[in-house]
Amino acid sequence: MPSEELLEKVSHLPTSPGVYLWRDKYKRIIYVGKAINLRNRVRSYVRHDANRAPKVTAMMKHAVDVETIQTKTEMEALILENTLIKEHHPKYNIMLRDDKTYPYVKITVQEDFPRLFMTRRLLRDGAKYFGPFTDVGAVHETIKLLHQSFPLRTCRSMKVDRPCLQYHMHRCQAPCAGYVSKEEYKSYIEQIIQLFEGKAIPLLDDLKKEMEEAAEAMEFERAAILRDRLQAVDKIQEKQRMVTQKANDIDVLGFAMDDRLACLQLLFIRSGRLLGRENYFVQNEGERPDEIMTEFIKQYYGASTFIPKELLLPMKSEEEALFQDWFTDMKGQHVTIGVPQKGYKHDLIKMAHENAETFLAERHRQWQYQIDKSGGAVKRLAHVLDLPRLPERMECFDISHTQGTETVASMVVFEGGKPAKKEYRKFKLRTTEGKPDDFKSMAEIMERRYGKETDWPMPDLIIIDGGKGQLNASIPLIRQVGVTDVPVISLAKRIEEVFVEGQSESIILSHHSPELQLLQQIRDEAHRFAITFHRKLRGKRNLESILDHIEGIGPKRRKGLWARFPTMEAMRQASVEELAQADGMNMVAAQKVYDFFRLSKMEKQEVLKQ
Repeated sequence: MPSEELLEKVSHLPTSPGVYLWRDKYKRIIYVGKAINLRNRVRSYVRHDANRAPKVTAMMKHAVDVETIQTKTEMEALILENTLIKEHHPKYNIMLRDDKTYPYVKITVQEDFPRLFMTRRLLRDGAKYFGPFTDVGAVHETIKLLHQSFPLRTCRSMKVDRPCLQYHMHRCQAPCAGYVSKEEYKSYIEQIIQLFEGKAIPLLDDLKKEMEEAAEAMEFERAAILRDRLQAVDKIQEKQRMVTQKANDIDVLGFAMDDRLACLQLLFIRSGRLLGRENYFVQNEGERPDEIMTEFIKQYYGASTFIPKELLLPMKSEEEALFQDWFTDMKGQHVTIGVPQKGYKHDLIKMAHENAETFLAERHRQWQYQIDKSGGAVKRLAHVLDLPRLPERMECFDISHTQGTETVASMVVFEGGKPAKKEYRKFKLRTTEGKPDDFKSMAEIMERRYGKETDWPMPDLIIIDGGKGQLNASIPLIRQVGVTDVPVISLAKRIEEVFVEGQSESIILSHHSPELQLLQQIRDEAHRFAITFHRKLRGKRNLESILDHIEGIGPKRRKGLWARFPTMEAMRQASVEELAQADGMNMVAAQKVYDFFRLSKMEKQEVLKQ
């Protein structure tokens, strides 16, 4: 039940449009929403409603406070809501999961001499993006053909003294050296853009005409180049499926849902040609299909660099008119959003729906396979180790150090036989600094993990990396901190023996058994996580040791320098004035640091020897 304080707060909320943010007891934002009338919308959450969605019920069990931000219009609220969701990733907002990140073809038209390459990141950088494409191999082949047929630069920087090998191989006209004009180079880019926009027929005609004219003028080398371009364009065109003769840019949204999951598929039609598709999956937590679809549109197009001329929906949305105004504003021209009832547009919706159903069924098949694989291993492990319950949550610990220095420990968590990476923890140990002592290290880990009140759930099984000796040393430490009913085992590396508390003999599992492979995966993951953290600290310490050799730079000034400059290179490039601005520094100390970085290699080595 909401507190009286919260109910009082809700009753005095403004009635204007805006955004509301629900927070839990830890002040974390757990949900972001928008409303035309903030008071009425937020009040619906605190009212008792037996028919509310299960997700809302679960959220309100954790929500203790609400914050509002007023806006002038509903459009402003929509944009702000989208921004806040991307920034905070609230737990109870719908989060899109795509089945994979599909590639795009990027043309850097914002540059004087644009480049052409494949990317999986869409940025608002002024470049042109085409796609997404589902066939990565076809994208690579297309780009290869275009680079073979058009003399485009491939280098990231044009700051060179002379043309590179690409020029001498006749694959680039060396714009870096001024060997080609902007106008001529631009003509190549315009032809390629026409191709990706589905305007290949005029391009084919132009290339064919140029080729014939070159042949008549007995310019056979140029005619051969144009012939190769013609063949490349023709081949690329074959990969694009024509779905309509109407030369429009249309996004088609397909929707399929069952009791656990929703799949949304977007078909991308550019100039009448189907260029690709993307699939996204959303957990079904009791929302209506139109609510899921509406949230998807907000998140997807809020982050998109391309707004289509038309968006076809499988069902009506309450926000349809608002979306149309929003899209029109972003695109700078009128955008149509609607639910087609007949004709070829309805057929497109039907095709997207059928594809979404297929992908949904495939995702469930994959899930079931993984569940059977990992869940079967968990059940087998419980059986062979004679555990009192299924080890749904397993925690494994590992220690890493270099002769006692930078001693760290890792805790990895597996839930349902799969890594739960958000639950991983790392510890920088304090009790054994400078002297290796695995017993003291383990004692500190157990005290910090289990000896303090935390909101971490208790595991069903604790795994120690090591043999019988490590197990016998760890068990008293675990029991001393109050963990009395959780089984503890260890896994020895030599012959992969499993030691169980209370059993004198080890258990030898088959190397091909899924239960041993699961234990090995947990053990190896704990080792990887620990060694990665240790190497990071060791690397930082080695960099700090360089500063230790500069006169006048002690721990305080060293800390101030690292706080201001993220890397050693940034520190080296800094001026004396910039160095002096770091905490604890003055002009004298800054000058010494500045001078040190400008010593020769031989001089630096002499200083470091001191």
